[in-house]
Amino acid sequence: MTLSRTFATTGRVLTQIRHDPRTIGLLLVVPSLLIGLVAWIFTDTDLFADIGPAMIALFPFIVMFLVTSIATLRERRNGTLERLFSMPLGKGDFILGYALAFGLLAIFQTAIAVSFAVWVCGLEIEGTIWLLFAVAVADALLGTALGLLASAFARSEFQVVQFLPLLVFPQILLGGIFIPRDQLPEALEAISEWLPLSFAIDALRAVADDSKDAEWIAAKLLVIGAWIIGSIVLGSITLRRRTP
Repeated sequence: MTLSRTFATTGRVLTQIRHDPRTIGLLLVVPSLLIGLVAWIFTDTDLFADIGPAMIALFPFIVMFLVTSIATLRERRNGTLERLFSMPLGKGDFILGYALAFGLLAIFQTAIAVSFAVWVCGLEIEGTIWLLFAVAVADALLGTALGLLASAFARSEFQVVQFLPLLVFPQILLGGIFIPRDQLPEALEAISEWLPLSFAIDALRAVADDSKDAEWIAAKLLVIGAWIIGSIVLGSITLRRRTP
């Protein structure tokens, strides 16, 4: 794996996305619109203050997972990946290049979503806004990494969607969005402690109400980072050159 090949892959992916307005809209605009919809639904209540941080975690995570996994899978299905691997390009160069490209897009997506939630939807943040942004970026990168991992195993876009109930929905249900995790049945609470989205939601809520110190937030970010690195490494190991 070399940096020049990785950056070349990153540039190629960003160039492709630049010519796809629908994907750009899905990545940069849709999460903010969904957050705004949730804020509008609860406009006459105080519930958005409680669930707003979780929405910042949820929608960018799902969008990055779907877009990254489908875009990577198409490279394999249309034969592009096989042609690239006939040149001096390794699996690590390919996966890391994709991760950097969509990671850069995740930063822009998160900046828009957090700004929209705070300054348009009125989400009150007691802690540091930059710390909230850092956790939200890590959460979006988590969606990217899991999307890359799913694309390594899937053989079609339909199979990518089938990974949602396996990799995404359990994290949503057990992440503390609908009910605090300490009120879950003991077995489910134990499972939720191992799910990375739970750490992102906990950290965003802690920043929002300023209930934890920076060291506690940093520990959550380290766990999320470990999941991101592990997903990228596993995805590069299991990536196939082409789909049968």
